[in-house]
Amino acid sequence: MTSASQQHQHHVAGGLKATLNNPNVSEEAKDNAQQRLDKMGLATETTSEAPSNDEETNRMLGGYKATLTNEATSAKAKAHAREVLDAAGIDIEGYSGSSKSELDEHAVRVFAGYKAALHNPKVSDEAKAHAREYLREHGQSA
Repeated sequence: MTSASQQHQHHVAGGLKATLNNPNVSEEAKDNAQQRLDKMGLATETTSEAPSNDEETNRMLGGYKATLTNEATSAKAKAHAREVLDAAGIDIEGYSGSSKSELDEHAVRVFAGYKAALHNPKVSDEAKAHAREYLREHGQSA
C-alpha cells in the first residue's frame, strides 16, 4: 500500500470512528460504519476510552474545546464536552475559546469546504443537499 493510500485509509477510518461517536447519526449509519471498520480489520473505541497516544488525545480534547465555542452546537453536546474536559483535568471555567478573528477564519474555511463539496463529483447527493442547507442557514450563497 502506498503512503497516500495508507493516509487515505487512516482518514476513512477516522471518519468512520467519528460516526460511531456522533449522537446526531442514525443507528443504521453507525451499524454501517462499524461493519466497514470490521472489514478494514480495525478496532473501534468510544469517546469514554482513552486514545492511544498524546497527539490523538490532544486532538480529541481540542475538538471538545471547539464544541464549547461553536454556536451551532447543542446544549447537550456542550454539556458532554464539559464532562469530558473536566474528566481530563482541563479547567474550562471562563473558557472563551478562540479569538474573534480565529473564529471568523474558521467560519470562512467551513463555508469553503461546504462550497467545495457542492462541486465535487465524489460527494453524495445527500451530502450536497446538507451543504446547500448549511450554507443557506448561514446566509451564504452556494
